[in-house]
This record gives sequence, structure tokens and C-alpha cells, in this order.
Amino acid sequence: MIYLDNSATTRPFPEVVQVHAEVASRYFANPASLHGLGEESERLLLSARRQVASLLGAEAAEIVFTSGGTESNQLAILGRIRARAHRGKHIITSAVEHASVRQLMRSLEEQGFEVTWLSPDRAGRITVEQVIDAVRDDTILVSLIHVQNELGTIMPVKEIASALRHFPQLVFHVDHVQGAGKECLQMDETPIDLLSISAHKLHGLKGTGVLYCREGTSLTTVQDGGGQERGLRSGTVNVAGAVAAAKAWRLTVERYRQKHTELRKMTANLRRQLTDIDEVIVLSPEDAVSHIVQFAVPHVKSEVLVNALSRRNIYVSTQSACASKAHQPSRVLLSCGHSNEVAGSALRISLSCETKPAELHEFVGVFKEEVNQLQKVMR
Repeated sequence: MIYLDNSATTRPFPEVVQVHAEVASRYFANPASLHGLGEESERLLLSARRQVASLLGAEAAEIVFTSGGTESNQLAILGRIRARAHRGKHIITSAVEHASVRQLMRSLEEQGFEVTWLSPDRAGRITVEQVIDAVRDDTILVSLIHVQNELGTIMPVKEIASALRHFPQLVFHVDHVQGAGKECLQMDETPIDLLSISAHKLHGLKGTGVLYCREGTSLTTVQDGGGQERGLRSGTVNVAGAVAAAKAWRLTVERYRQKHTELRKMTANLRRQLTDIDEVIVLSPEDAVSHIVQFAVPHVKSEVLVNALSRRNIYVSTQSACASKAHQPSRVLLSCGHSNEVAGSALRISLSCETKPAELHEFVGVFKEEVNQLQKVMR
């Protein structure tokens, strides 16, 4: 099997699966319980919170554990606008956000909020100037993705965060799901207020995420209950998930740091090989992250190629996994100004620190065969 769909989800590290099983079986007590077993669970939870905070350059009290990236995104956005709706109802975001943000913004528009949708360039990038020009007196939130999950484009969120410091009435939320562990952000160096992360994109397990909430940033809970996680996310905390997420994140940072140069070389070589194939168009910009390459084969539907490669035991994707079964052209590529033909024929290769050069070499060979065969049929 050659797995090249790591932006959809990563294979959990064996060490992460092991620590999750150990904590789930041995430290199963509720961390809110007053007895000794509960205190043991609470100590483990605090340790995980401190580990995550250290990886982010944050304080432990600023870390909120959630069920994943979608919940982290929506808790950040809904929690903030409910806390500050009396100050204004204007939000700034982009046309290339993940579905968990885009769909929520559409819903908020129906509820009377005004959303400014920033248009990207052909590479899917938003500029600092676009964001600043869109800020108004009644703007309460800016929410942007860090690494665009289809193109791999890196948004200038550090520069945007610095520029937004001149507007104290609003907060800046960043969807860091595709960047965490690879294009790391440090909260002690970057004035981002809210940051979302998902464990299963970091060789962790599904069902655990993180929301960083800078001290002094007011949020309103979106679910009432026992007041866990600073009162922002009621419900018994998933201790095993939190511990496993912290370990997965630490290992990912270490291993991607070791493999960064090799991944860059592998990606550059893959881009060259794809460009040499007749009619293939590489869509990801040259300065995209080292683990994502998006390209298109006009006149060939992307799902046809995905299925053909799958039969050869090679796994890639068409676009975001959340949208891939819709069988529609990529809305991200359409918003970047690409044609329906290109947007409907795009494929995404996403690597991990476990991807080997030989796997990419085999992929390119099989891909050429399948494309040539399909083009012969079409002619």
C-alpha cells in the first residue's frame, strides 16, 4: 500500500496507540472526581496540557481540549461572536477556508452577521493588505486558515497577526490544523488570539483536538454543563485522548524536523516529474508546504483517477476529505480563478514523515500508465 492522503488523516504512530490504550485502561477515572484515582487522571491531564502548551509556546491555562479541528474552529468562532456580538456583527474570513469554517460563516450570515469573504490569488493566498482594508469599526473577528488544505499555500498569518494588533476591538482566529507539527506557530512570538488543531492530522487518534485561547481573550461557552475546560467545553474530559495527542504532536514535531530537508527534495522532485507528464498542471505554489502537492489533468475527472489508483493500491484524494464525495469541482480552486475543467480534475498528494522516495517513484510510474490509458480511451 502507498498512502498519499495524509492531509485527510495520518496513520497513528504505534507509540501513540500504545499510550492511549494504557491510559484508557489504567487511568480511566474521571479527572473531576475527588478520590485518588480521579487525582491520578487529573495529573495526567495536566501533564498533557503542559506538553501541548510547551509545543505552542503558550501557558497550560490557555489550552482547551476538544473533540477535533471542527469543534475547535467552531468553539473559537461562536464563542467569540457570542461574547462580543453587542460590539458589532462584522466578521472577516476567506473564500478558501475549511468547510467547518465556511459552512458556519454561511449560517451566521443567515442569522444577521455580515461576513466579508476575501478573494485569494491563483495560489490561494490572502494578503495582509486585503485583511487590513476589510477591517471596520464593527469588526469583531478575523478567521483565516494557516495552511490551505488543498493547495498547501501558507497564509502570512504572522504578519496579519502583527498588523491586527492596531485593532484591539477584534480577535484573530487561525485554523492551524494543516500547519501544526510541520509549519509550526509559536504563540509567544505571534499575537494570535485563538488557534485550532486536530490530533489525527499529527499521527494521533481521531476524536481529540486543541483550541488555544490566549489569556484575556473572552469566549462564551456554546454548551452548558459541568464547566470543564475553563467552562468553555463541558463534558468529561478525554484524558487518554489528550495524553495521546500530546505525545503524537511531540513526535510529529521531532520527526518532521529531522525529515524536513528530505521532504522538500521529495516534493520538488515530484513537482518536476508531474510537470513532465503531458497535460498535467501543478497547482500548488512553489513555496507551498513540503507535504502537499495539488495538480490537475484537464479532461480527466479526478474521481476516475482516484479510483484507478486505488485499484493499484495507491491512495490519493481529490480535494478536502470533507468535500471529496460531493463529486463537484473544488470550490477552493474555483475561488482562485481556475476553470471548472481544472477544478474538476484536481488531485492532491499529501506526504508524511513516513513517506519514502521509492513510494513517490512508484506512484509517478503508475500514474503515468493510468493517465496514458485514460487519454487513449478518450481520444
